[in-house]
Amino acid sequence: MDARSREAGQGRAAALALLRGAAPPAGRLLPSPAGPDAWIAFDEEIRRHGPDPLPEAAAATFRTRLFAPLGRRLPEPPVEVLLCHPDGRVREAALGTPQPPPELVVIRCADWAAAVREPARRLLDRTLADAPAATLVALTPLVLRLARREQGTWALALFEAALRTDPPLPAAPARRDPARRPARPAEPPRTVLARLCDSADLPTRRYATRLTLDTPVLRDRLTVRDLARLAAAERDPANAAVWADATLGALAAARRDDGGDGGDRADRGDDEAGAERDQAVDLLIGSPLPTVRAAGVTALRRAGRTAEGVSHLADRSPLVRACARWLTAQDGGDPHDHYRRLASDPSGCSPHAVAGLAESGRTEDVPLLQGLLDHPSGAVRAAAVAGLRRLGADPDRSALLALLDDPSPAAAREAGLSLRPVAEVLDTAHLLSRCTPKLPLHTRRAAFRLLLIQGGTAARQAAESLSSDWEPALRHAARTYAAFYATGERTKRRGWLRR
Repeated sequence: MDARSREAGQGRAAALALLRGAAPPAGRLLPSPAGPDAWIAFDEEIRRHGPDPLPEAAAATFRTRLFAPLGRRLPEPPVEVLLCHPDGRVREAALGTPQPPPELVVIRCADWAAAVREPARRLLDRTLADAPAATLVALTPLVLRLARREQGTWALALFEAALRTDPPLPAAPARRDPARRPARPAEPPRTVLARLCDSADLPTRRYATRLTLDTPVLRDRLTVRDLARLAAAERDPANAAVWADATLGALAAARRDDGGDGGDRADRGDDEAGAERDQAVDLLIGSPLPTVRAAGVTALRRAGRTAEGVSHLADRSPLVRACARWLTAQDGGDPHDHYRRLASDPSGCSPHAVAGLAESGRTEDVPLLQGLLDHPSGAVRAAAVAGLRRLGADPDRSALLALLDDPSPAAAREAGLSLRPVAEVLDTAHLLSRCTPKLPLHTRRAAFRLLLIQGGTAARQAAESLSSDWEPALRHAARTYAAFYATGERTKRRGWLRR
């Protein structure tokens, strides 16, 4: 269950508890912090199971007749229930209660009934004017969700106009402890958009990013280093790519302002702007996301650091390796020679360097890759097998069959992939002997897949042998294929069996 489903479940549970008469825990309707999906689910649950399905006057009379003989006081529904009531007149009246929950007021701003919608909008407008920063931070995620509704664009336009002014957040008071040394001065307050750019809610983060970069006044406040820091800190690939593109644009604009052409910048090495650009490039390169690192490697050329492209040839990402090869070629180097040196060095060989060598696409490297099938590292062996397959080399069946027993699951998986084109001519008995619980899981799985390509009796025997395997996924697949072949036998449809 994802986070949004959990939030919706919390909202539904809180609604049902409130309808049963349970008091909110610790005086809070929903656990803090409650996400926008929790409030939307709360509203929908109250509307679905809300009280008083009869007209308001009839329902009140009915409750009075029910409780009067018992000597009990007529219970008053909580204001949260009234704000979500199925009857629009009840929702309209509940908006006049003191301090209604602002989240439910936002939901009522998108109400289908104009008599409910208009007072809710006036109330939200006053709330935003009284406390703009707190209201924007707390309610923007919910406003974004409701903007998909027919009447939900009003609140989004109101919030967007306020966000473009980017009001500052109140500064946190500095705490002073007499027993300790004097506290450092409090940091300057952050702005609302800066807070929303760090929001845990992904749609809010993306919206704040777009709004910041689309507003010239807000975008110009960010330095190249600020943009790079935001790109490096972002964990959403799509949003990180937006920040990275903005960083590259700012770097290009800065180089044009300096009159640079991407050449040597050694004579301006002490320049403050140049140092800031270098820091921005380093931040991009240090990101865990490949798209951001690729942007950083590409930016090395504008920064006059083309020679550093060699150090990124063995990056773990194919995208970054491709950018590094381009950068190395721009500097007059030969990426292929660097890859050959890395792959030939027993101490410095890495699976990413082997993958980069195969990506260079030269058949003369086949003997070198074949020699790496016995490398001590399982990751290197797997990369060598994948590289041979990428170069279209004829598979060495005996060597690849031996790799099915490799202790590295990656090496066995790559060997199985390379053997698929010749699976029909492989030794069936050898593969069947690998379909036993005594052998590692990756060996059983690779042999079973090759036997399924062979089909016929061998595949049926392998499926029956693995039908009691301890691994659930492999056991389920084996039972499925065993039933398939058994059905073919019962119906005498021999065409299903190729042997």
